[in-house]
Amino acid sequence: MPRGGKRPGAGAKKGSRQKPTLQKEAMREAVRQIVFQHMDKLMAAQIANAAGLCYLVTRDKRTGKFLRVGEAKASNPDEETIEVWEKDPSVQAFTDLLNRALDKPAEQVKVTGADDGPVEHVFRWQT
Repeated sequence: MPRGGKRPGAGAKKGSRQKPTLQKEAMREAVRQIVFQHMDKLMAAQIANAAGLCYLVTRDKRTGKFLRVGEAKASNPDEETIEVWEKDPSVQAFTDLLNRALDKPAEQVKVTGADDGPVEHVFRWQT
């Protein structure tokens, strides 16, 4: 009987997937479904972030801290000034939106030879 080496029929079958891979795929699909449920809100938020955000703040008279005003927040007598603060447009959010809408552009690869010199191509004809 031979010792060691390749045995016929041993190992995982070609094209089969391991349990951790199947678990990752199931988790990805679950996350994908959650994202799809909230797609309208997420896209609106990304577009707003790419365009630049505005929000209201109030200043607490006692502490001097600025607090962001929420929709459910009631007016407080200790707050004095309401200001509008703006956040600059996000280039990263805009780029991400374009990549998702129009596909990510192909990355260019620079091919150089030794010491960043020109690449020498050798072509051989076979007869």
